[in-house]
Amino acid sequence: MSLPASNRRTFAIISHPDAGKTTLTEKLLLQGGAIHLAGEVKARGAARRARSDWMKIEQQRGISVTSSVMTFERTSPDGSVITFNLLDTPGHEDFSEDTYRTLTAVDSAIMVIDAAKGIEPQTRKLFEVCRLRSVPIITFVNKVDREGRSVFETLDEVADALALDVVPMSWPVGMGGVFQGVLNFADNMISRPEGDSREFLGKRELATADNIPADIAEEIELAKAGYGDLDIEAYRNGDMTPVYFGSALKNFGVAELIDAISKYAPPPRPQPSESGTIQPTDKEVTGFIFKVQANMDPQHRDRIAFMRLVSGTFKRGMKLTPSALGKPVAIHSPILFFAQDREIADTAEPGDIIGIPNHGTLRVGDTLSENNKVRFIGLPNFAPEILRRVALKDPTKTKQLRKALDDLSEEGVIQVFYPEIGSQWIVGVVGQLQLEVLISRLEAEYKVEAVLEASPFDTARWVKGTDADLSKFADFNKSNLAKDRDGDMVFMAPSSWDVTYQQERHPELTFGATKER
Repeated sequence: MSLPASNRRTFAIISHPDAGKTTLTEKLLLQGGAIHLAGEVKARGAARRARSDWMKIEQQRGISVTSSVMTFERTSPDGSVITFNLLDTPGHEDFSEDTYRTLTAVDSAIMVIDAAKGIEPQTRKLFEVCRLRSVPIITFVNKVDREGRSVFETLDEVADALALDVVPMSWPVGMGGVFQGVLNFADNMISRPEGDSREFLGKRELATADNIPADIAEEIELAKAGYGDLDIEAYRNGDMTPVYFGSALKNFGVAELIDAISKYAPPPRPQPSESGTIQPTDKEVTGFIFKVQANMDPQHRDRIAFMRLVSGTFKRGMKLTPSALGKPVAIHSPILFFAQDREIADTAEPGDIIGIPNHGTLRVGDTLSENNKVRFIGLPNFAPEILRRVALKDPTKTKQLRKALDDLSEEGVIQVFYPEIGSQWIVGVVGQLQLEVLISRLEAEYKVEAVLEASPFDTARWVKGTDADLSKFADFNKSNLAKDRDGDMVFMAPSSWDVTYQQERHPELTFGATKER
């Protein structure tokens, strides 16, 4: 039986690397009953790895570089079943594009902050992306079982740096060496640490004047008087954030966080399209591809397009038309994800993320719909900040390299540019780590050995204008022009000064730093 659309919660977790995002993801899945042992992939002794990190480079470095999707269900205290779609985003700043696109597919986010470090640069960047889309945010201050800054200092920083109204929903009873648990304001119960590892194993007791140190009791009184109550509308508009304290590693605050998502986070939200807003209640089945992942299973060379369902009830075998293709495609084996585990989805509701196996026909930014009259907007490509030439160690593998670069640019790992003059292709990325992932994946998945060489160009801009103006511009600038994989004209600039110079000389053309996919 399919659930009503309002029982879906599609959310992402954003944080700076090392703030504890992957650990929190694990514990949320554990709470949701989706896995039985945190850190298991196929629990074979030393082969255990974080469930949501499956690419080799992620396991080596302990970071998330791809966005994976995990679906799980949980029964709320009121007896209703909530389906959670958790989108794990890359924690590394070099993957901000992939993260940006993932955040277009969610309805809310959890922002994880390290209790000792506060708001770090990457958290702020990701928060700005959420703000652009008015994505509501629940804040989780992690690692309160270690020494950290004062609670008031952290709350003030969130309020000042991010211009958000803050409402503490829980409070740590001491921190670091004097940590005695976390008080939940909703029911006035304290979760207590137990055992040698001092983790939360289920022991809770009512807070009284006798079991809270006087200085902490004073802080709590101040907090309750000084901060207002949670206003759900303000939170859902992205103006207010409820703040929870805890330790993902030791299980503190995780259950409260998942309850907050069920209770306060918005159900599937309307999405912007070229012809106006599409409501989740609309009958027509529509959705958009926000990610393509190749080779999730290296044995099968598969390509999966991740589609966020926006409206209508999707049924297996349905024919949908991708906007880039123009002709209907029957979707016979749509997938629901649980990290690397998958199951066939017979139906899906707005807010759900389904995987569509395909052979390169579906691309990031494509809209899928029954009537091919809708086109969703808001999934851009960003101008690369690093450009490199790709040189093959074995020149006979040119064909494999072209295929690999096309695949990886479709996924959004890199952008690829084909110069009008010269045969060496150029890849563009936002951060250095993307280049390492490129080389590692070329070797592991495509058996292509390549090196990256310096490129004479510093940045790229998409050039738009009338055919006549573009043709005139091309005649004089051929050595600086390339085509992207869609065949659009790109001006490859040796420096940002050249971009400004060309803009002044050619006011009839636009030089775009982003391009709608």
